[in-house]
Parts: sequence; C-alpha cells; structure tokens
Amino acid sequence: MTRTVPAPLPPDLFDPDCPVPTVPVLGGKKWAWRILRCLEGGPRRFSELRVPLVGITAKVLTESLRSMEQDGVLERTEYAENPPRVEYALTPLGRTLLGPMDALCDWSRANLAELLAARAASERASELAER
Repeated sequence: MTRTVPAPLPPDLFDPDCPVPTVPVLGGKKWAWRILRCLEGGPRRFSELRVPLVGITAKVLTESLRSMEQDGVLERTEYAENPPRVEYALTPLGRTLLGPMDALCDWSRANLAELLAARAASERASELAER
C-alpha cells in the first residue's frame, strides 16, 4: 500500500492577528478549529501539528486531540513500527465541519471591520459607564 505524504505544514498557517480565535462548536475548544484545518489535507503526526500551532503546549495538544477523538471528529492510528508511529486524521464527521468553518472564515473576512468597530464601541461605552 502506497502512502501519500502531504506537504509539510507551514509555520505561518494561521494569522496571529485573527480576532476570532474560538468558535462555540466543539465546546469552544480553543485549538480545535486550528487542528481541524491542519488535518484538512490528510493525516498528520503530533510533531507536524506543533509547527503551525504556535503557542500550544504538548500537554494541551494531547488533551485537545483526545477530546476531539472522543467527539468523533478525528481518529488516532497507531502503526506497529519501530520507532512507533501515530497519526491523526479527520473522520467523515470531522470533514463535515470544514464547509461551515470555511463559511465562518469567509464571514469573518467580510465583516471584520464592522466586528472590530462594534467591539471598540462597546469598550468605549463600558469605559464611560465606569466613570
């Protein structure tokens, strides 16, 4: 069986200035959406996932992957090799999240200026109310 190896994940896969880091699906798990995006192109090893997920600790990545596996959106496959190899891949259920995620990203890009203006106005109103 021939295994297709996807291209390496770039360290700058995610915009560090994105104002919408979490989404209230999957329990609002901070890293879940980014992990889904990393797995979109095919199975990845733990070390590959860490490259674009700047700021995530090994412990948090492990917890996130386990939680997403419990939710049924990804699967963990262990290969009986020496050294052992483990890969994570999206399940068919996990793949169904890619379309809504793309739509949310499109919405965010289209409405970012308005969203940021609303946040700034709310912060100004809160500051005035505190005085």
